[in-house]
Amino acid sequence: MTVQSVFPALEQLLPRVQKPVQYVGGELNAVVKPWEDATVRWCLMYPDAYEVGIPNQGVQILYEVLNERADTLCERTYAVWPDLEKLMRENGVPQFTVDAHRPVGAFDALGVSFSTELGYTNMLTAIDLAGVPLHAVDRDETHPLVIAGGHAAFNPEAISMFIDGAVLGDGEQAVLAITDIIADFKAQGSPGGRDELLMRLAKSGVMYVPAFYDVEYLEDGRIRRVSPNRPGVPWRVAKHTVMDLDEWPYPKAPLVPIAESVHERMSVEIFRGCTRGCRFCQAGMITRPVRERSMTTIADMVANGLEKTGYEEIGLLSLSSADHSEIAEIAKGLADRYEDSQTSLSLPSTRVDAFNIDLANELSRNGRRSGLTFAPEGGSERIRKVINKMVTEEDLIRTVTAAYASGWRQVKLYFMCGLPTEEDEDVLQIARLAHEVIKAGREASGRKDIRCTVSIGGFVPKPHTPFQWAAQLDHETTDSRLYKLRDAIRQDREFGKSIGVRYHDGKPGVVEGLLSRGDRRVGKVIEQVWRDGQRFDGWSEHFSYDRWMAAAEIAFADEPVDVNWYTIRERELSEVLAWDHLDSGLDKEWLWDDWQDALSEVEVDDCRWTPCFDCGVCDHMGTEIQVGPTNAVMLPMPVIPSRVVANSGA
Repeated sequence: MTVQSVFPALEQLLPRVQKPVQYVGGELNAVVKPWEDATVRWCLMYPDAYEVGIPNQGVQILYEVLNERADTLCERTYAVWPDLEKLMRENGVPQFTVDAHRPVGAFDALGVSFSTELGYTNMLTAIDLAGVPLHAVDRDETHPLVIAGGHAAFNPEAISMFIDGAVLGDGEQAVLAITDIIADFKAQGSPGGRDELLMRLAKSGVMYVPAFYDVEYLEDGRIRRVSPNRPGVPWRVAKHTVMDLDEWPYPKAPLVPIAESVHERMSVEIFRGCTRGCRFCQAGMITRPVRERSMTTIADMVANGLEKTGYEEIGLLSLSSADHSEIAEIAKGLADRYEDSQTSLSLPSTRVDAFNIDLANELSRNGRRSGLTFAPEGGSERIRKVINKMVTEEDLIRTVTAAYASGWRQVKLYFMCGLPTEEDEDVLQIARLAHEVIKAGREASGRKDIRCTVSIGGFVPKPHTPFQWAAQLDHETTDSRLYKLRDAIRQDREFGKSIGVRYHDGKPGVVEGLLSRGDRRVGKVIEQVWRDGQRFDGWSEHFSYDRWMAAAEIAFADEPVDVNWYTIRERELSEVLAWDHLDSGLDKEWLWDDWQDALSEVEVDDCRWTPCFDCGVCDHMGTEIQVGPTNAVMLPMPVIPSRVVANSGA
């Protein structure tokens, strides 16, 4: 059956909204397939505005992987702003894809990729606008499966009533396995309906199906246990790990938006995973082990991507890009290759102890010399030991001194407030550190026009990290420390005017903390606040702390828990955590021991270069650390000769 585009109806609404271009599609490298030619039809969503979602690597990779299959069709959708949402409801226009403007409710699966929990309310808006029942239990075989992915999927319990399943870990192989199961199910005539399809997916282990697990609670609100309620359903669901990234060189044809986006560049993931062991970092913990792409594959991806997109900046992405075992050779090889072009290279924020001037010079050889970003995370030596960020003040001063001496004028330093065991003095040390950075920079450069920007975010404990047991700092104390820090920097008469301060108040972190470590009871809060009109929680102008707290008061009225119970309460080892049945590969006892090491201010080395610390990932997952060197040489691209036009003599 053909599914018609809703664009004729949508087009009438676009002149009445802000930034209508974000809804029209037509990007370079977008794919539109005939509906009738596909057996399985996916819609992928990044639950934020188009300008934030379009550069997302996860969605772009899965979009290509799925569309390469002849029997599969994949399109994309993003969160619509409240002005268009209102008009869509008034005019009966459903949630649509930007590729062919097909109604989202017509697809077999809606995959939602969460980088942060603050996208949950936007997912509910999309489900509702699509005409799909908000609660998974109310759906039938005419509705798409709603499947969560991304980092937040490692604890999807707070949204368990709204989703049909969650995929943990790398998605490339998982979406293909899900597609195979759906295709076989449909080929057999869909026996047993939606319930049977979910059973096949659950039994395969490809995804977690919350409906097939029961949660029992103790009288004090803690979880007694989580157990399967159907035979054949696994007690624990494990994450997926792609072990040879060279076999998955995606995206091969990156999307080029026609509207402005937050990242105007082509990105290439140079390795996946991190074993630095920063105790606050969920991304580093859940993506273990480290798996590097070879420099030759990276070079091929860059060349292919530039040809397909026309971008002039290449972002070499990973959790810690300067840690690639051949990063120096990669940077030099790419700089040599594109020396006579307008192409420039960039890295995300760099670890202080992985930075060197030679690398920075290669990255800036073909582009403008912009500011450098480093993330010490903690203001004092003591707190950096607690979080296992093995960077000393001497390391930082030496690094920024070298940068300023080599011509850089601006350095950005990223810190967190509210870390476990933190006191006021640990945060105030940030002001002293910034003072020393400017002082060293002036001495090294002989100039006074250098700048240091201090950016501070609130710490939120995350599942599957050593800090999953930690108490989160309340927002009043967080704000108090940030104000004291701001005042300390402003009162620095010698260097204060050269130091910029950026920070957010502690209230959004409280909501993120509630969602990140929440169990199924938190779903009632999400639904209540969404019904009260909450959208786009990651945007300060749309976020409402008061609305969230009012919704929590209603939702928890008959429960022995409240917001503080989920956020500022410290957990014990004996407590069953909401995500214990979801296997990231990390041994819970190892995480607990690392939590105790944090409290004792004991640091742990990176296991890439030391004996194994037995975190459990490689043993449990059947994986291994994959690092170079490959000893390959990245040769310059051959020069394309100018076209010679023969003289006809006419």
